[in-house]
Amino acid sequence: MSSTFWLTTLAMIAFAGNSILARLALGDGAIDAAGYTGVRLASGAAVLALLLVNANRKSAPTVRLPGGWPSALALFVYAVAFSYAYLQLGAAVGALVLFASVQATMIAWGLIRGERPGLSEIAGLTIAFAAFVYWIAPALVTPALLGTVLMIASGVAWGVYSLRGRAATDPMGETAGNFIRTVPLAIPLIALSAFQSGMTTAGIVIAIASGAVTSGLGYVLWYRALPGLTATRASIVQLTVPVIAALGGVLFLAEALNLRFVLAATLILGGIALALLVRKR
Repeated sequence: MSSTFWLTTLAMIAFAGNSILARLALGDGAIDAAGYTGVRLASGAAVLALLLVNANRKSAPTVRLPGGWPSALALFVYAVAFSYAYLQLGAAVGALVLFASVQATMIAWGLIRGERPGLSEIAGLTIAFAAFVYWIAPALVTPALLGTVLMIASGVAWGVYSLRGRAATDPMGETAGNFIRTVPLAIPLIALSAFQSGMTTAGIVIAIASGAVTSGLGYVLWYRALPGLTATRASIVQLTVPVIAALGGVLFLAEALNLRFVLAATLILGGIALALLVRKR
């Protein structure tokens, strides 16, 4: 349980880092959605491929690429839909739609597979999600239909990717294989962005950082943590991501810290603690 806790914590920090980097790159127009997605996936694949080659040198080499096409396609749909959705949705609305979709996908699958959340898990999830909605309520507006559909697709795809990771026996290898399989899909996006002059040097650097570190290595940590979590718990802990991302915005982007966020963050973390710790005891 201690190992799962620390792996999950590091993975959530990496996911929050992804949000901050995406906000920097896409929000400031340093790179367009196609270029950001393509460079992010390609750089993640490159770093993970090097790690995979190094791992194979220390063990018996295999001719089979780990991972699988269903997971790779889920990863690609998540990444591309996420980038394009944020062109039409504000950060608050996008976060609400994304995490609601992730929660619905993973909890529904858990119920189908026979998981029955306890009262503490249900109460904790309800408190955490209600606090999340309270936090972003002032910024909610009627969302654009296409952006909403894209963000729902992104959330469902991420839920599927996470669920498939619960059966991973080689987290690093399978994450590497999944990223490598997205490269043929990422290259046309990079070419499209270059043709439209949609990339700046700063945007490319941010996308590489997202792909190589917070995505590639972060997803390895997530795949290592997932076998120790039920589908319900794996969905619940991801509600910490917007809180961590907001704190990162305060620390690194000079964003304001207000009483509403402090109250909401306290309730979100308290709800997650109720869901995860009470049943454990």
